[in-house]
Amino acid sequence: MKDNGHTAEQGTIARHDRPAISRGRRAALTIGVMTGMFIAALEATVVGTAMPTVIASLGGLNHYSWVFSAYLVTSTVTVPVWGKLSDIYGRRLLYQTAIAVFLLGTLLSGFADSMTQLIIFRAIQGLGAGGLIPLGMTIIGDTFTVEERAKMQAYFSGVWGLSSIIGPVVGGFITDQISWRWVFWVNVPVGIIAAIIIGFALVEPRTHTRPAIDYAGAATLMIAISALMLAMVEGGEAMIPGQNIILYVGAAILLFAFYRIERRVSDPIIPFDLFRNRTLAVSVVAGFLGGVAMFGAISFVPLFAQGSLGYSATEAGSLLTPLMLSWVTMSVIGGRLMLRLGYRSITIAGYTVLTIGFIPLAMFGRGVSRVWLYGDLMLVGAGLGLTMLTLLIAVQQAVERSKLGVATSLNQFSRAIGGAIGVAIMGAVLSAGLARNLRSAASTGALTPPQAEAFAANPNALIEPGARASVAPETLAALQTALSDAIHPVFWVGALMAALGLITVLFLPKAKEIGERENVDGERLILAEQTTINARNQPVIRPEKL
Repeated sequence: MKDNGHTAEQGTIARHDRPAISRGRRAALTIGVMTGMFIAALEATVVGTAMPTVIASLGGLNHYSWVFSAYLVTSTVTVPVWGKLSDIYGRRLLYQTAIAVFLLGTLLSGFADSMTQLIIFRAIQGLGAGGLIPLGMTIIGDTFTVEERAKMQAYFSGVWGLSSIIGPVVGGFITDQISWRWVFWVNVPVGIIAAIIIGFALVEPRTHTRPAIDYAGAATLMIAISALMLAMVEGGEAMIPGQNIILYVGAAILLFAFYRIERRVSDPIIPFDLFRNRTLAVSVVAGFLGGVAMFGAISFVPLFAQGSLGYSATEAGSLLTPLMLSWVTMSVIGGRLMLRLGYRSITIAGYTVLTIGFIPLAMFGRGVSRVWLYGDLMLVGAGLGLTMLTLLIAVQQAVERSKLGVATSLNQFSRAIGGAIGVAIMGAVLSAGLARNLRSAASTGALTPPQAEAFAANPNALIEPGARASVAPETLAALQTALSDAIHPVFWVGALMAALGLITVLFLPKAKEIGERENVDGERLILAEQTTINARNQPVIRPEKL
């Protein structure tokens, strides 16, 4: 297929019919979306800082993990539902609803008088959080051209980078100087402002048709994913014998039922025909694999630093700062390069860098210097920065506007599920390796059998400074070596997932463009945007049908 010397593989892009919006409204929408993303991202970091004080106030240490797990489960399972409903009812209504649910859970969490209440209220908060980020990115996809979105990556990456850096500081300050309850309440006025901005700035055409909603599919999907995630986040801490096996089997049965339901309904929550679109299918698989690597690094690098290298909690947490800063920087650079080289080249480069970054992590011993750690984590951050938002833009350009919400949410959903499954797998690898290494240390005399058993029962002893100080130096060295050797396979899993992601993105359509669209029958609908340079050396987009 040729026209004026251009082939389909040289330049194909889907143009969505975007409504005309003034520059002022576009700026307001950007601010509103970024504000909503910020409170969702910040909530994930500030709560952890306040939790020791929360435990002291409410008690319930045995339910500590569920404060995080409840939020994680509900914020993940609702992502595809929010995306689909926004395609039906419009972005503004659903975005404001998501903020309202999030703020309700936030407000109630601050009023919690027991750990049980806090867990329930955090689950409500997660229901709303599941819509904030995918719906925000969908609004941006509706409003801005692909070139504008590529250049705006700095703003969105900056939100995540800023929240990861200031979150623990803000959480600690509010907890120490005011009250842990204000860690939740401080988000309420910010969220209200975001909802008001979106309400005034986002104008959508009214629809008069009565939609058919796939209630059965939505309910089945959420219950199935909830069962799957409950099994993963609980790990070995099952409340009843065989609980996790029951949850896994139940999730598998429900997912099969969900598939059957979606094949019969007229307007499914997840249209499986979308996966005939090669760009979307490849991006979802690559996002899943990238999510495994991303959450693996964020979760286990601090553990390696504290448990094996003897860092304090603050020092271990600071290791993620270069990762985040590199992520933000390369997101900006990757967005600009994508306009010239195409999303395929950038994602291949990103997964290559990510794979290379994980290999030294899997080889570092207890003598590794902080400089080497910082440098390697910058590589990991660079790989993530080049891939995550680039894949999102590719997906948004690959589908028609009526499916933009569900496509965007699938991208977010695949990454979140990948992270949850990845952390569960890596945790199991770590536990098995640690038990094996402790038995080996006891058999060689490096540890006594009681010491090995005590550490196996309470591995947190290496992380808590007080407990660590009470251990004899030679015993401490043996324990740290056992943990270090057990973490190496964890990072090899991350390297393997990144390498599989690299292989996956090689199947992206070969194109020197920003994106392409395929209809549900697999037939490509190609619209090229030929870029020329005006007198000021600025790109001018001229649509031309091939």
